[in-house]
Amino acid sequence: MECRECGSPLDHPGDYCLLCRTENADAVVLELERDRATVTTLHGDEVLGSYVVTTTPEPADSERVTTELRNFAGLVADEVRRKRPDEVYATGDRDVLRAVRGQLHHDFYRVGEDDPVQQVLDRRGDAPLEVVEASVAEKLGGSHSTLVGGRTGRKVLAVVAEHPHVKKIIPGPIDAGGSGSQSGLRAKATRADGNGNVRLLVRDGSSVQENRIVTTARDRELGERVREDLNKALRDAEFQE
Repeated sequence: MECRECGSPLDHPGDYCLLCRTENADAVVLELERDRATVTTLHGDEVLGSYVVTTTPEPADSERVTTELRNFAGLVADEVRRKRPDEVYATGDRDVLRAVRGQLHHDFYRVGEDDPVQQVLDRRGDAPLEVVEASVAEKLGGSHSTLVGGRTGRKVLAVVAEHPHVKKIIPGPIDAGGSGSQSGLRAKATRADGNGNVRLLVRDGSSVQENRIVTTARDRELGERVREDLNKALRDAEFQE
C-alpha cells in the first residue's frame, strides 16, 4: 500500500506515513484470539487491509504464561500504534483484549464476534459509546449493600464492571422466595430498556437479586449489544450454562 498523500510505500496497510506525516487510517478493528490477532485497518468506509499477529500460548501451568501473553499483546499494540487511529474496535478473547488495552492509550469500543469489520462499517456514522474505566467499587452504588452469593456474587459484578460501557451497578433487594437451584450461582443480563440499560438477575439457590446496570448506550438497540456482550462474559466466567 502507498501513502494516500505522498505515494510513499507503507510496510503495513494503513500505516502512518513518517515522510509526509499523514494519517492513512482512522479506525482499527481487532479480532483477538488467544493465539492469533487480526488487525484490520479502515479509512472511512474503505477496508485498507489486515495484518495478522500470532503467538504460541504457553501451557496453563507454565510460569511463562504471563510473559508470553504480555509479549503477544505488545505486538498487537505496536501494530495499532503504527496506524495512529482515532478509534479502536475490538472483539474476542477477554484476557488478550484486557492485555492489549493495558498497553494502549486509546479508548476501546466493543463489537460482536459475528463479522466485526462489517459491524464497524455499518455503525461508522454513529457516535461511539462512552467508555467508563472504573473499578467495581467505583461502579457499585445504590442503597442495598448486601449481594446475593457473597464473595461469589461480587465476582459476578466484577465481570460486569469490567465492561467498558457499564457506568453503574445498582443492587436491588434479595428475594428469598424463589425456587431452589442445584447448579450454583448463576447470572443473566435481561433485555435492554428504551434508555439502553439492562437488568442483571443473580440467582443463588432459592435467593434471587435483581441488579440495575446503567450503561452508556443511548437506546434499546445499543443496550442490546451491551447485554449480549455481558452474557458472553458471564458464560466465559462460567456463571451461565
